[in-house]
Amino acid sequence: MSNEYSNLEQVRLEKIEELRAEGIEPYPHRVERTHTSVEAVQAFEAVENDENPEEIQATLVGRLRSMRPMGKISFAHIEDGHGRIQLFFRANDIGKEQIDFFNHAFDLGDFIQASGRIFRTRTGEISIWVESFRMLSKAVTPLPAAKDEVVDGEVIQHATLADPETRFRQRYADLAVNADVRKIFRTRAAIVRALQNFMDDNEFLEVETPILQPIYGGAAAEPFVTHHNQLKQELYLRISFELYLKRLLVGGFERVYEIGRDFRNEGVSFKHNPEFTQLEFYWAYADYNQVMELTENMLAFVADQVFGKRTFTFQGHEINLDPPWERIELRQGLIDATGIDINQHMTAESLAAAMKTKGIEVKPDSARGKLIDALISNHLEPNLIQPTFLYNYPRDISPLAKSILGDPTTVERFEGFLGGMELCNAFTELNDPLDQEARFLEMGRDYAEDDEERHPMDDDYLRAMRYGMPPNGGFGMGIDRLTMLLTDQHSIREVILFPHLRSKE
Repeated sequence: MSNEYSNLEQVRLEKIEELRAEGIEPYPHRVERTHTSVEAVQAFEAVENDENPEEIQATLVGRLRSMRPMGKISFAHIEDGHGRIQLFFRANDIGKEQIDFFNHAFDLGDFIQASGRIFRTRTGEISIWVESFRMLSKAVTPLPAAKDEVVDGEVIQHATLADPETRFRQRYADLAVNADVRKIFRTRAAIVRALQNFMDDNEFLEVETPILQPIYGGAAAEPFVTHHNQLKQELYLRISFELYLKRLLVGGFERVYEIGRDFRNEGVSFKHNPEFTQLEFYWAYADYNQVMELTENMLAFVADQVFGKRTFTFQGHEINLDPPWERIELRQGLIDATGIDINQHMTAESLAAAMKTKGIEVKPDSARGKLIDALISNHLEPNLIQPTFLYNYPRDISPLAKSILGDPTTVERFEGFLGGMELCNAFTELNDPLDQEARFLEMGRDYAEDDEERHPMDDDYLRAMRYGMPPNGGFGMGIDRLTMLLTDQHSIREVILFPHLRSKE
């Protein structure tokens, strides 16, 4: 860390030295607290209309967010994790020396402990009439602000924190000054709790599976590679929970789920981060139709629990989560969107030619599955604003899904879309070990060595399948994208506390 301090930081460092010279520790070991800001207000309001109201004494703690010295009195606002409350200092009560000490030694951003009685000012604001106070933590670097504040008609100007990249790099400062950002992450936590409650209520068992895996699988993505020194073994950060969760079905669990981190060594965009949070579940004896119904009910439950309603606005669109969602067969959806019938083009060469005749850009040497993915992403997905399931996908891009009866080229898979974004992905899972082995071999043969779609052979997973895997439906959903949608955030970085960013030059 650099020891080059700004002039303002130098002034605050000098104040730390002054405090210690006077025997005052600016970072004490112990803190006293009787109420949060909200509890203090509630305690006062509960008695203020009584005939002989009880005097409420309180000790509060928090960060100084405003200071207004006015001669023999001073006003300040402190903020804790629950809200904000005003402090009132008067020289007649604590002495002019203490008023001067507060005005000189304390700065915006410092943490303070203040004790006194709760009262309501003539302007109607519930406040603490301070009888004693002390420093809890001296802030060396001044906090920026989300915007200039207006307090009692007076504009208080601050250095503002508005640049998105600075906000993401210094999330601690962003959270400290932006109450709306803190609200996003409280909402995210509530969304995760609601998902857990829904899964638990539906008799799914929450489990944990390995993050470090000897063979990556369960999705089409490039993994991060690491090395275990003692075992002399290459390992991968997981790209999916799938293959381990399905092993648990072999072991006798019928409904399992996990909420945790996946890692994919892929591009960064407004909807992609190298590490992200997923919910995955696997449900024995269910198929993709039952999983569709569960998905609709799950999202409606989350909306009810977190927001008390099922409609929300995302990027100017009002979206309704009431079941049932619209269902569109993928083949027909692509015909409607592009005029191309993928079932008439069973090779990459044929499909690429059809795309070129429609003026659609084709990446050279792309496998058929890659071309279909591009058609979905560029021509279908952006128009799926209201909750929609696309279902029945080509086997080329679904190596772990069960084929439709009588059509080996198409599998029982669906993806759920909201707000023009893919939100979730689900299959009737393949449970035939011989078919699965053939699919692994096919994916390894048809895709280049460095292609992220190439799926490695997982012999242990095949061994597990050979013991007998029950028919099952599986599901995966990005928690970050769900939070984006429900909090109306355009960028995934707004809903990840510490998103990955390029190194500063």
